[in-house]
Amino acid sequence: MSGGIAITGVGAVSAVGGNVPALTAALLEGRCGIAPLTLFPYQGRSALAAQVPEGVTVPGTLPAVTARRLSRPDRFALAAASEACRDAGLDGALRHDAALALGATTGGMFESEEAYRQRQTGEAGRFRLSRLLGTSITTAASVVSQTLGIYGPQTTVSTACSSSALAIALAADAIRRGRARVAVALGTDGLCRLTYAGFDALQALDPEACRPFDAGRRGLSLGEGAGALVLEDVAHARARGVRPRALLLGHATGTDAHHVTAPHPEGVGALVAFRGALAAAGLPPEAIDYVNAHGSGTRQNDAVEVAVLRAVLGSRLARVPVSSTKSQLGHTLGAAGALEAVVTVLALDAGILPPTVGLRRPDPSFGELDLVPTPGRRLPLAVAASSSYGFGGHNVTLVLGRGEVP
Repeated sequence: MSGGIAITGVGAVSAVGGNVPALTAALLEGRCGIAPLTLFPYQGRSALAAQVPEGVTVPGTLPAVTARRLSRPDRFALAAASEACRDAGLDGALRHDAALALGATTGGMFESEEAYRQRQTGEAGRFRLSRLLGTSITTAASVVSQTLGIYGPQTTVSTACSSSALAIALAADAIRRGRARVAVALGTDGLCRLTYAGFDALQALDPEACRPFDAGRRGLSLGEGAGALVLEDVAHARARGVRPRALLLGHATGTDAHHVTAPHPEGVGALVAFRGALAAAGLPPEAIDYVNAHGSGTRQNDAVEVAVLRAVLGSRLARVPVSSTKSQLGHTLGAAGALEAVVTVLALDAGILPPTVGLRRPDPSFGELDLVPTPGRRLPLAVAASSSYGFGGHNVTLVLGRGEVP
Protein backbone atom coordinates (compact mmCIF):
# COMPACT_ATOMS: atom_id res chain seq x y z
CA MET A 1 0.00 0.00 0.00
CA SER A 2 2.39 2.68 -1.22
CA GLY A 3 1.77 6.32 -0.40
CA GLY A 4 -1.03 5.83 2.06
CA ILE A 5 -4.35 7.62 2.39
CA ALA A 6 -4.45 11.13 3.84
CA ILE A 7 -6.40 11.66 7.05
CA THR A 8 -7.32 15.34 6.87
CA GLY A 9 -9.95 15.70 9.57
CA VAL A 10 -11.04 14.08 12.83
CA GLY A 11 -14.07 14.40 15.07
CA ALA A 12 -14.95 12.85 18.42
CA VAL A 13 -17.72 12.58 20.97
CA SER A 14 -16.79 10.76 24.17
CA ALA A 15 -17.22 10.64 27.91
CA VAL A 16 -14.54 13.32 28.29
CA GLY A 17 -16.30 15.81 26.03
CA GLY A 18 -18.16 16.48 22.81
CA ASN A 19 -15.28 17.38 20.52
CA VAL A 20 -11.63 16.77 19.67
CA PRO A 21 -10.20 19.63 21.79
CA ALA A 22 -11.89 18.12 24.86
CA LEU A 23 -10.51 14.69 23.98
CA THR A 24 -7.01 16.07 23.44
CA ALA A 25 -7.07 17.85 26.80
CA ALA A 26 -8.20 14.67 28.57
CA LEU A 27 -5.45 12.64 26.91
CA LEU A 28 -2.81 15.15 28.00
CA GLU A 29 -4.18 15.29 31.55
CA GLY A 30 -4.80 11.56 31.90
CA ARG A 31 -8.40 12.28 32.88
CA CYS A 32 -10.77 9.33 33.19
CA GLY A 33 -14.33 9.61 31.90
CA ILE A 34 -15.61 6.54 33.74
CA ALA A 35 -18.16 7.43 36.46
CA PRO A 36 -21.48 6.19 37.89
CA LEU A 37 -24.08 5.46 35.20
CA THR A 38 -26.94 7.99 35.19
CA LEU A 39 -28.69 7.27 31.88
CA PHE A 40 -30.82 4.51 33.40
CA PRO A 41 -30.91 2.57 36.69
CA TYR A 42 -28.92 -0.63 36.69
CA GLN A 43 -28.11 -3.16 39.38
CA GLY A 44 -25.45 -5.64 38.44
CA ARG A 45 -21.76 -6.37 38.57
CA SER A 46 -20.97 -2.76 37.66
CA ALA A 47 -23.00 0.45 37.44
CA LEU A 48 -20.09 2.48 36.07
CA ALA A 49 -20.01 3.93 32.57
CA ALA A 50 -18.04 6.20 30.30
CA GLN A 51 -21.21 8.14 29.52
CA VAL A 52 -21.30 11.10 27.14
CA PRO A 53 -22.17 14.26 29.10
CA GLU A 54 -25.34 16.17 28.32
CA GLY A 55 -25.12 18.97 25.83
CA VAL A 56 -23.72 17.28 22.71
CA THR A 57 -25.30 19.26 19.89
CA VAL A 58 -26.07 18.45 16.28
CA PRO A 59 -25.82 20.85 13.33
CA GLY A 60 -28.59 23.44 13.26
CA THR A 61 -29.30 22.77 9.58
CA LEU A 62 -31.01 19.48 10.41
CA PRO A 63 -34.80 19.61 9.90
CA ALA A 64 -36.63 19.64 13.24
CA VAL A 65 -38.71 16.60 12.34
CA THR A 66 -35.51 14.63 11.64
CA ALA A 67 -33.76 15.84 14.78
CA ARG A 68 -36.62 14.57 16.94
CA ARG A 69 -36.17 11.07 15.56
CA LEU A 70 -32.46 10.78 16.25
CA SER A 71 -31.18 8.25 18.74
CA ARG A 72 -28.23 9.04 20.97
CA PRO A 73 -25.77 7.23 18.65
CA ASP A 74 -27.22 9.13 15.68
CA ARG A 75 -26.51 12.43 17.43
CA PHE A 76 -23.01 11.33 18.38
CA ALA A 77 -22.28 10.28 14.79
CA LEU A 78 -23.57 13.50 13.29
CA ALA A 79 -21.64 15.67 15.73
CA ALA A 80 -18.38 13.76 15.18
CA ALA A 81 -18.71 13.59 11.39
CA SER A 82 -19.54 17.30 11.16
CA GLU A 83 -16.52 18.18 13.29
CA ALA A 84 -14.27 15.99 11.14
CA CYS A 85 -15.44 17.69 7.95
CA ARG A 86 -14.90 21.14 9.45
CA ASP A 87 -11.44 20.06 10.57
CA ALA A 88 -10.70 18.91 7.02
CA GLY A 89 -11.85 22.23 5.59
CA LEU A 90 -14.67 20.62 3.64
CA ASP A 91 -17.52 23.10 3.39
CA GLY A 92 -20.85 22.41 1.81
CA ALA A 93 -22.00 19.16 0.23
CA LEU A 94 -19.37 16.52 -0.49
CA ARG A 95 -21.56 15.21 -3.34
CA HIS A 96 -21.01 12.29 -5.67
CA ASP A 97 -17.27 11.73 -5.28
CA ALA A 98 -17.55 11.10 -1.54
CA ALA A 99 -18.16 7.82 0.30
CA LEU A 100 -19.30 7.00 3.81
CA ALA A 101 -18.56 3.92 5.93
CA LEU A 102 -19.91 3.51 9.46
CA GLY A 103 -19.49 0.86 12.14
CA ALA A 104 -21.97 0.23 14.95
CA THR A 105 -23.44 -2.56 17.06
CA THR A 106 -26.60 -1.76 19.05
CA GLY A 107 -27.76 1.42 17.32
CA GLY A 108 -30.72 3.05 19.04
CA MET A 109 -31.40 0.12 21.37
CA PHE A 110 -31.76 2.49 24.34
CA GLU A 111 -34.68 4.23 22.60
CA SER A 112 -36.30 0.84 21.92
CA GLU A 113 -35.88 -0.10 25.57
CA GLU A 114 -37.43 3.19 26.65
CA ALA A 115 -40.42 2.61 24.37
CA TYR A 116 -40.94 -0.84 25.88
CA ARG A 117 -40.51 0.45 29.44
CA GLN A 118 -42.99 3.26 28.93
CA ARG A 119 -45.43 0.86 27.32
CA GLN A 120 -45.17 -1.52 30.28
CA THR A 121 -45.53 1.24 32.87
CA GLY A 122 -48.41 3.02 31.17
CA GLU A 123 -46.31 5.93 29.99
CA ALA A 124 -46.71 5.09 26.32
CA GLY A 125 -48.53 8.34 25.66
CA ARG A 126 -45.30 10.22 26.37
CA PHE A 127 -43.36 8.36 23.69
CA ARG A 128 -43.65 9.26 20.03
CA LEU A 129 -43.66 6.30 17.69
CA SER A 130 -41.48 8.31 15.30
CA ARG A 131 -38.62 7.96 17.79
CA LEU A 132 -38.38 4.29 16.84
CA LEU A 133 -37.32 5.30 13.34
CA GLY A 134 -33.88 6.04 14.75
CA THR A 135 -33.28 2.67 16.38
CA SER A 136 -31.71 0.84 13.42
CA ILE A 137 -27.90 0.80 13.16
CA THR A 138 -28.27 1.99 9.56
CA THR A 139 -30.00 5.24 10.54
CA ALA A 140 -26.82 7.02 11.63
CA ALA A 141 -25.20 6.64 8.20
CA SER A 142 -28.38 7.83 6.52
CA VAL A 143 -28.59 10.95 8.69
CA VAL A 144 -24.89 11.78 8.24
CA SER A 145 -25.02 11.38 4.45
CA GLN A 146 -28.22 13.44 4.27
CA THR A 147 -26.73 16.25 6.34
CA LEU A 148 -23.28 16.33 4.74
CA GLY A 149 -24.45 15.73 1.18
CA ILE A 150 -22.69 12.41 0.59
CA TYR A 151 -24.11 10.75 -2.53
CA GLY A 152 -21.40 8.19 -3.23
CA PRO A 153 -20.99 4.65 -1.85
CA GLN A 154 -22.39 4.16 1.65
CA THR A 155 -22.12 1.16 3.94
CA THR A 156 -22.81 0.22 7.54
CA VAL A 157 -20.89 -2.69 9.06
CA SER A 158 -21.28 -4.52 12.34
CA THR A 159 -18.41 -6.78 13.39
CA ALA A 160 -18.77 -6.23 17.13
CA CYS A 161 -15.99 -4.17 18.71
CA SER A 162 -13.94 -3.92 15.51
CA SER A 163 -16.83 -2.46 13.49
CA SER A 164 -15.56 1.07 12.97
CA ALA A 165 -11.96 -0.01 12.42
CA LEU A 166 -13.31 -2.11 9.57
CA ALA A 167 -15.32 0.91 8.38
CA ILE A 168 -12.07 2.89 8.15
CA ALA A 169 -10.49 0.09 6.12
CA LEU A 170 -13.47 -0.04 3.76
CA ALA A 171 -13.44 3.74 3.30
CA ALA A 172 -9.74 3.63 2.45
CA ASP A 173 -10.37 0.83 -0.03
CA ALA A 174 -13.09 2.90 -1.74
CA ILE A 175 -10.57 5.70 -2.29
CA ARG A 176 -7.78 3.43 -3.39
CA ARG A 177 -10.01 1.72 -5.95
CA GLY A 178 -11.14 5.02 -7.41
CA ARG A 179 -14.72 4.84 -6.19
CA ALA A 180 -14.37 8.07 -4.21
CA ARG A 181 -11.86 10.87 -3.72
CA VAL A 182 -13.04 11.65 -0.19
CA ALA A 183 -14.59 9.38 2.44
CA VAL A 184 -16.00 9.87 5.90
CA ALA A 185 -15.33 6.85 8.12
CA LEU A 186 -16.86 6.69 11.55
CA GLY A 187 -18.21 4.58 14.36
CA THR A 188 -20.94 5.25 16.88
CA ASP A 189 -22.66 3.44 19.73
CA GLY A 190 -24.69 4.26 22.83
CA LEU A 191 -25.17 2.71 26.22
CA CYS A 192 -28.21 0.50 26.73
CA ARG A 193 -29.57 -2.07 29.16
CA LEU A 194 -29.06 -4.92 26.69
CA THR A 195 -25.33 -4.29 26.54
CA TYR A 196 -25.03 -4.20 30.31
CA ALA A 197 -27.04 -7.41 30.72
CA GLY A 198 -24.95 -9.21 28.12
CA PHE A 199 -21.56 -8.28 29.51
CA ASP A 200 -22.83 -8.89 33.04
CA ALA A 201 -23.84 -12.41 32.03
CA LEU A 202 -20.30 -12.95 30.78
CA GLN A 203 -18.95 -11.55 34.07
CA ALA A 204 -16.85 -9.25 31.91
CA LEU A 205 -17.50 -5.95 33.73
CA ASP A 206 -15.04 -4.59 36.29
CA PRO A 207 -16.83 -3.29 39.42
CA GLU A 208 -14.21 -0.52 39.41
CA ALA A 209 -13.03 1.62 36.52
CA CYS A 210 -11.27 -0.73 34.10
CA ARG A 211 -7.50 -1.21 34.42
CA PRO A 212 -6.13 -2.68 31.18
CA PHE A 213 -2.94 -4.73 31.59
CA ASP A 214 -3.04 -4.34 35.39
CA ALA A 215 -2.42 -7.35 37.63
CA GLY A 216 -5.74 -6.68 39.37
CA ARG A 217 -7.88 -6.14 36.26
CA ARG A 218 -11.34 -7.69 36.43
CA GLY A 219 -12.98 -6.69 33.18
CA LEU A 220 -14.03 -3.77 31.06
CA SER A 221 -16.01 -0.57 31.60
CA LEU A 222 -18.73 0.14 29.06
CA GLY A 223 -18.75 3.45 27.23
CA GLU A 224 -20.41 5.33 24.41
CA GLY A 225 -19.57 7.95 21.83
CA ALA A 226 -18.45 8.39 18.24
CA GLY A 227 -15.26 8.89 16.30
CA ALA A 228 -14.97 10.15 12.72
CA LEU A 229 -12.16 10.59 10.21
CA VAL A 230 -12.07 12.25 6.81
CA LEU A 231 -9.94 10.21 4.40
CA GLU A 232 -8.71 11.55 1.07
CA ASP A 233 -6.57 10.56 -1.81
CA VAL A 234 -3.21 12.23 -1.13
CA ALA A 235 -3.31 14.02 -4.50
CA HIS A 236 -6.79 15.35 -3.70
CA ALA A 237 -5.60 16.70 -0.35
CA ARG A 238 -2.57 18.24 -2.02
CA ALA A 239 -4.75 19.96 -4.62
CA ARG A 240 -6.82 21.47 -1.81
CA GLY A 241 -3.67 22.67 -0.06
CA VAL A 242 -4.49 20.67 3.06
CA ARG A 243 -1.87 19.20 5.37
CA PRO A 244 -2.84 15.68 6.44
CA ARG A 245 -3.06 15.14 10.17
CA ALA A 246 -1.81 11.62 9.53
CA LEU A 247 -1.60 8.95 6.85
CA LEU A 248 -3.31 5.58 6.82
CA LEU A 249 -0.41 3.46 5.60
CA GLY A 250 -1.92 0.00 5.78
CA HIS A 251 -4.71 -2.11 7.21
CA ALA A 252 -5.66 -5.76 7.43
CA THR A 253 -8.20 -8.08 9.00
CA GLY A 254 -7.89 -11.53 10.49
CA THR A 255 -10.36 -14.05 11.87
CA ASP A 256 -9.92 -16.30 14.89
CA ALA A 257 -12.40 -18.99 13.73
CA HIS A 258 -12.49 -20.07 17.36
CA HIS A 259 -15.31 -18.87 19.65
CA VAL A 260 -18.24 -16.44 19.76
CA THR A 261 -16.91 -14.38 22.68
CA ALA A 262 -13.42 -15.61 23.57
CA PRO A 263 -10.28 -14.75 21.60
CA HIS A 264 -8.19 -17.53 20.12
CA PRO A 265 -5.72 -18.48 22.89
CA GLU A 266 -2.83 -17.96 20.48
CA GLY A 267 -4.28 -14.80 18.95
CA VAL A 268 -4.32 -16.29 15.45
CA GLY A 269 -6.63 -13.73 13.84
CA ALA A 270 -5.08 -10.78 15.65
CA LEU A 271 -1.64 -11.88 14.51
CA VAL A 272 -2.82 -12.16 10.89
CA ALA A 273 -4.30 -8.65 11.10
CA PHE A 274 -1.22 -7.01 12.64
CA ARG A 275 1.28 -8.65 10.30
CA GLY A 276 -1.01 -8.05 7.34
CA ALA A 277 -1.32 -4.34 8.12
CA LEU A 278 2.47 -4.01 8.28
CA ALA A 279 2.82 -5.87 4.99
CA ALA A 280 0.19 -3.64 3.37
CA ALA A 281 2.10 -0.59 4.59
CA GLY A 282 5.37 -2.03 3.30
CA LEU A 283 6.93 -1.62 6.73
CA PRO A 284 8.94 -3.91 9.03
CA PRO A 285 7.86 -4.38 12.66
CA GLU A 286 10.81 -2.18 13.68
CA ALA A 287 8.99 0.83 12.21
CA ILE A 288 6.30 0.82 14.91
CA ASP A 289 6.84 3.61 17.46
CA TYR A 290 3.58 3.26 19.43
CA VAL A 291 0.67 0.84 19.75
CA ASN A 292 -2.81 1.96 20.71
CA ALA A 293 -3.92 -1.40 22.02
CA HIS A 294 -7.38 -2.92 22.04
CA GLY A 295 -6.74 -3.27 25.78
CA SER A 296 -10.24 -4.11 26.99
CA GLY A 297 -9.18 -4.95 30.54
CA THR A 298 -10.37 -8.56 30.66
CA ARG A 299 -7.85 -11.10 31.88
CA GLN A 300 -7.93 -13.25 28.75
CA ASN A 301 -8.06 -10.52 26.11
CA ASP A 302 -5.15 -8.52 27.52
CA ALA A 303 -3.00 -11.63 27.88
CA VAL A 304 -3.63 -12.73 24.29
CA GLU A 305 -2.96 -9.22 22.97
CA VAL A 306 0.39 -9.00 24.75
CA ALA A 307 1.34 -12.39 23.29
CA VAL A 308 0.45 -11.12 19.81
CA LEU A 309 2.51 -7.96 20.28
CA ARG A 310 5.45 -10.02 21.47
CA ALA A 311 5.16 -12.31 18.45
CA VAL A 312 5.20 -9.30 16.10
CA LEU A 313 7.68 -7.00 17.83
CA GLY A 314 9.89 -9.55 19.60
CA SER A 315 12.36 -8.29 22.19
CA ARG A 316 11.78 -4.73 20.96
CA LEU A 317 8.32 -4.76 22.59
CA ALA A 318 9.84 -3.63 25.89
CA ARG A 319 10.87 -0.37 24.21
CA VAL A 320 7.66 0.32 22.26
CA PRO A 321 5.04 2.32 24.20
CA VAL A 322 1.71 0.47 24.41
CA SER A 323 -1.38 2.04 25.97
CA SER A 324 -5.12 1.51 26.15
CA THR A 325 -7.37 4.56 26.04
CA LYS A 326 -10.34 2.40 27.04
CA SER A 327 -9.07 3.24 30.51
CA GLN A 328 -10.30 6.79 29.84
CA LEU A 329 -13.08 6.41 27.29
CA GLY A 330 -14.48 3.02 28.29
CA HIS A 331 -15.23 0.30 25.77
CA THR A 332 -17.42 2.06 23.23
CA LEU A 333 -18.07 -1.13 21.24
CA GLY A 334 -18.83 -0.21 17.63
CA ALA A 335 -17.31 3.24 18.10
CA ALA A 336 -14.09 1.97 19.67
CA GLY A 337 -12.06 1.44 16.50
CA ALA A 338 -12.80 4.91 15.15
CA LEU A 339 -12.36 6.71 18.46
CA GLU A 340 -9.04 4.97 19.04
CA ALA A 341 -7.96 5.74 15.48
CA VAL A 342 -8.69 9.41 16.23
CA VAL A 343 -6.58 9.11 19.39
CA THR A 344 -3.76 7.57 17.36
CA VAL A 345 -3.95 10.41 14.82
CA LEU A 346 -3.72 12.93 17.68
CA ALA A 347 -0.74 11.05 19.13
CA LEU A 348 1.08 11.21 15.79
CA ASP A 349 0.11 14.79 15.03
CA ALA A 350 0.96 16.23 18.45
CA GLY A 351 3.70 13.83 19.54
CA ILE A 352 1.88 12.62 22.64
CA LEU A 353 1.57 9.20 24.26
CA PRO A 354 -1.91 8.73 25.76
CA PRO A 355 -1.68 7.02 29.17
CA THR A 356 -3.18 3.79 30.43
CA VAL A 357 -5.14 5.44 33.22
CA GLY A 358 -5.71 3.45 36.41
CA LEU A 359 -2.66 1.25 35.91
CA ARG A 360 -1.42 0.41 39.41
CA ARG A 361 0.71 -2.69 39.02
CA PRO A 362 1.40 -4.07 35.55
CA ASP A 363 0.71 -7.78 35.28
CA PRO A 364 4.13 -9.37 35.97
CA SER A 365 3.32 -12.28 33.65
CA PHE A 366 3.60 -9.88 30.70
CA GLY A 367 7.28 -9.23 31.30
CA GLU A 368 8.83 -5.84 30.70
CA LEU A 369 6.39 -3.46 28.98
CA ASP A 370 6.10 0.31 28.56
CA LEU A 371 2.39 0.71 29.32
CA VAL A 372 2.56 4.52 29.57
CA PRO A 373 1.26 5.14 33.10
CA THR A 374 -0.59 8.35 33.96
CA PRO A 375 -0.12 11.16 32.99
CA GLY A 376 1.40 9.96 29.72
CA ARG A 377 4.22 11.83 28.07
CA ARG A 378 5.36 13.54 24.90
CA LEU A 379 7.36 11.69 22.28
CA PRO A 380 7.77 12.37 18.54
CA LEU A 381 6.19 9.48 16.63
CA ALA A 382 6.53 8.46 12.99
CA VAL A 383 4.44 5.28 12.79
CA ALA A 384 1.77 3.85 15.10
CA ALA A 385 -0.62 0.91 15.09
CA SER A 386 -4.18 0.73 16.38
CA SER A 387 -5.79 -2.68 16.89
CA SER A 388 -9.45 -3.55 17.44
CA TYR A 389 -10.66 -7.03 18.30
CA GLY A 390 -14.33 -8.04 18.33
CA PHE A 391 -16.55 -10.89 19.44
CA GLY A 392 -16.73 -13.63 16.86
CA GLY A 393 -13.00 -13.33 16.22
CA HIS A 394 -13.17 -10.18 14.08
CA ASN A 395 -9.74 -8.52 14.25
CA VAL A 396 -8.54 -5.34 12.52
CA THR A 397 -5.22 -3.50 12.69
CA LEU A 398 -4.57 -0.07 11.21
CA VAL A 399 -1.04 1.25 10.65
CA LEU A 400 -0.82 5.04 10.59
CA GLY A 401 2.00 7.46 9.91
CA ARG A 402 2.68 11.07 10.70
CA GLY A 403 1.16 13.48 8.17
CA GLU A 404 3.29 15.07 5.50
CA VAL A 405 2.97 18.54 3.99
CA PRO A 406 1.51 18.02 0.51
